[in-house]
Amino acid sequence: MTNQSGNSDGITQFHRYIEEQKPLLKKQYETLLAHDLSRQQWDGCFQRNVLLVLEQAYNEALTRLRTLPFDTAASPVNSGLSDLTRKTLAAFNGFVDDFLLFVVDRHRTSCALSNFPDEHKPDKSYVNEVMREIAGLWQNFALDVNAHFLECR
Repeated sequence: MTNQSGNSDGITQFHRYIEEQKPLLKKQYETLLAHDLSRQQWDGCFQRNVLLVLEQAYNEALTRLRTLPFDTAASPVNSGLSDLTRKTLAAFNGFVDDFLLFVVDRHRTSCALSNFPDEHKPDKSYVNEVMREIAGLWQNFALDVNAHFLECR
């Protein structure tokens, strides 16, 4: 197996792993939401649970990535960014948008949240606040992924 095909295999495995996680994240969110509602902890549940699920997903994705064999020496680095970082992070294209659409829809269709308008129908400001926090999680994750590939050189 050549270095490039080995890296291609690792990237393919990682992309497959991310695809497999998407339905699990939705179930995890629903479980957290149900738990909050059963404990009458609806205030801030959108923000809290979205961030919990994504932070855990990014941590687990990084752990999974570290188990895959990559030949980092065969991968170019441009301005401190490993080409492998760019290729592996592509697995997340549309990931957060799809997840947020699911969550917002879940909130809007929840009878249990209908008495709490901020959570039942999160407004643009609330969603944007959550998206800024997601951006911070994503930035840390991307930096950790890149650090992993650079450290393995």
